[in-house]
Amino acid sequence: MKSQTSGGGTSAGAALAFVAGFVDAAAFIALTGLFTAHVTGNFVLIGAELVASSTGVLAKVLALPVFMVAVAATRLLALLLERRGADPLPWLLAAEAALLAGFGLCGTLALPLDAPDGAPALIVGMLAVAAMGVQNAIGRLSLGHLAPTTVMTVSVSQAVIDATDLVLKPSGNAAPARARLLRVLPAIVTFAAGALCGAFGIAHLAFGCIALPIMVLIGLIVFVAMAPVEANAAA
Repeated sequence: MKSQTSGGGTSAGAALAFVAGFVDAAAFIALTGLFTAHVTGNFVLIGAELVASSTGVLAKVLALPVFMVAVAATRLLALLLERRGADPLPWLLAAEAALLAGFGLCGTLALPLDAPDGAPALIVGMLAVAAMGVQNAIGRLSLGHLAPTTVMTVSVSQAVIDATDLVLKPSGNAAPARARLLRVLPAIVTFAAGALCGAFGIAHLAFGCIALPIMVLIGLIVFVAMAPVEANAAA
């Protein structure tokens, strides 16, 4: 991310965490338990599906390779943009928004998604997985200084450790723990909020609810595009 303050970067990370929580919860409910942001969780579900039933397995098997292809494609696009002297971040965010738009549109057209391993459900699910693959790559390529935005397990562990250190002060210096806690806490909170909104959104608005995370991404694109201008003006 170019010429952005730490506060602005934290806001961008929190917004992306909201998007990930929203999409992960909405897809999980709409697509028979498919994880789109935390794709390795699908391995656990594959075992459960094989024991309990025979539906929904193919989508979970395909999720990881589709996710990996999306990450690789994002890296290639970022390299191409960098060679042309362009900031990759707004373009990568636009690619994620386009994939989410495809997810919402195809999901709406394909309703009802009765067969978890049918072609319509697979297409819808893999669009969401690809979008989250792009977001995971963004987190590594353009926002590496921020807390992860798609998987909260490590962040929650770090937050608990830092909160404990703030209380006990084992080293006598609480500043590093406080800084780390302030870094990860916004992403944790907004991911949880996004998951709740995604669950209620898909239940009441079906795939039309995907308009909300798309609008968040559009807002981020505008923010990223404006930030260098504001920084140059301030200088």
